[in-house]
Amino acid sequence: MKKLATLCILLALTTVTATAALAGDTLADAKKKGVLVVGCKDSLPPFGYIDEKSRQIVGYDIDFVNAIAKKMGVKVELKPVTSASRTPQLQEGHIDIIAATMTKNAERAKVIDFSHTYFFTGQKFITKKGAIKSLKDLEGKKIGTAKGSTSEQNVKKAVPSASVLSFDDYPQAFLALQQGKVAAVTTDEAILAGILAKAPNKAQFEIPTIQISDEPYGLGMRKGDTNFVNFVNKTIIEMEKNGEAKAIFDKWFGPKTQYHLNRTFKISADK
Repeated sequence: MKKLATLCILLALTTVTATAALAGDTLADAKKKGVLVVGCKDSLPPFGYIDEKSRQIVGYDIDFVNAIAKKMGVKVELKPVTSASRTPQLQEGHIDIIAATMTKNAERAKVIDFSHTYFFTGQKFITKKGAIKSLKDLEGKKIGTAKGSTSEQNVKKAVPSASVLSFDDYPQAFLALQQGKVAAVTTDEAILAGILAKAPNKAQFEIPTIQISDEPYGLGMRKGDTNFVNFVNKTIIEMEKNGEAKAIFDKWFGPKTQYHLNRTFKISADK
C-alpha cells in the first residue's frame, strides 16, 4: 500500500511538473522579448474591431490588455482570433493571452486558466422589431450565433426545439438575420449592442428583454502559467482601485457612447 501511495504521489508530481513545463513562464518570456502577443477579435465592436481611420484594431478588450502590457513594460502584438480558434491558438503557443469576449466557465477552465472577471454581461437576442416577445416565440425557429461560443451551447439548452445555425462570427450571423435566414441572433448583450449600433438599418431591429444566462468575461492564459495569471489578476485589481478599469468601461459603454449599456461597471475578484 505504501508503494502504491508513493507511486500515486510521484505521478501527481510528474503531472504538475509537466503542466508547468508546458505552460512555461509567459511573464518572463514576454518581458525578455519585449512583446505580449494577444489573441483578440477584429470585427466585434466595441470589444475589438478595425478602426476606419487608423486601420488599427481598437476596442474595450484592446484597451484592457494594453494597460496590462504597459504594467509589464512590453509592447502589444495583436492577432485576430475567432471564438473557435482562440483556445487552440493559445495552447499551441501562437498567442500569449486571449482578450476576446471569452466567457469563463468550468469546462473551459479545465484546459486554460482565466483572470478575474473584467467584464460582466448576459446572453440575449437581436430580432426584428416586435417579432419576439418571449422564448416561446423562438420555439422551432432558426437562431444564429458563432461557432465555439458559450452562446451556442446556452441557446440549445434554453430553446431545445430551435435550429441553431453557427457562423464564423457574429456579423455573419446578423447578416443572416437581415436576410431573413434566421429569426434571431444570440450572444452577449454587450456584443449585440455593438452590432446593432453599427447597423445602417438598426431601427428595424431590437434587443428584447429576454436573458438566458450570465456571462462573466476573463482573459485566457495557458493552464499552469501561474506567474502570469497572478500578475494579470494583480493588475486588474489595481486597475479597479485606481479607476483605470472604470475609465475604460466609460470610454466604450458610458452614457455618451453609441454602445451605452444600462448597467454599472463591474469587476469580480472571483473570491
